[in-house]
Amino acid sequence: MAESTSTATPNPTALTVHKQTRTLEITFDDGETFFLPFELMRVYSPSAEVKGHGPGQEVLQTGKRDVLLTALEPVGHYAVQPHFSDGHNTGIYTWPYLHWLGEKQESLWKDYFKRLEMAGFTGETGRDAAPAPAETDGPGCGHHHK
Repeated sequence: MAESTSTATPNPTALTVHKQTRTLEITFDDGETFFLPFELMRVYSPSAEVKGHGPGQEVLQTGKRDVLLTALEPVGHYAVQPHFSDGHNTGIYTWPYLHWLGEKQESLWKDYFKRLEMAGFTGETGRDAAPAPAETDGPGCGHHHK
């Protein structure tokens, strides 16, 4: 596919939740259609709980292979906020972020598996491992704010 010279952000023309295959199908006005697995969306959530509050503060997500999408709420005209079966619902997925997930899906999976391996998981065991308990003093992203 030729690289676009336009700086316009692609907008979705269709969003379809496929519960059986656990994917979000998203078609953009640039002609691209992506099938984003719920697991990929969950482990790369743009929330502070996953990304942290700066470089190096990312939290590796484990045990998300079978996560489901229980709701998908619109956020204005620029994003959606998924609700996942593990209770996570704080990520706001903008159209550019969803397009990026679709474009980079293959390399993101490779990076995720590499990070699982570096954390001591063999094969794909981290995809099924129980999530690490959050260390929080109450609701929030799990980080301690001063």
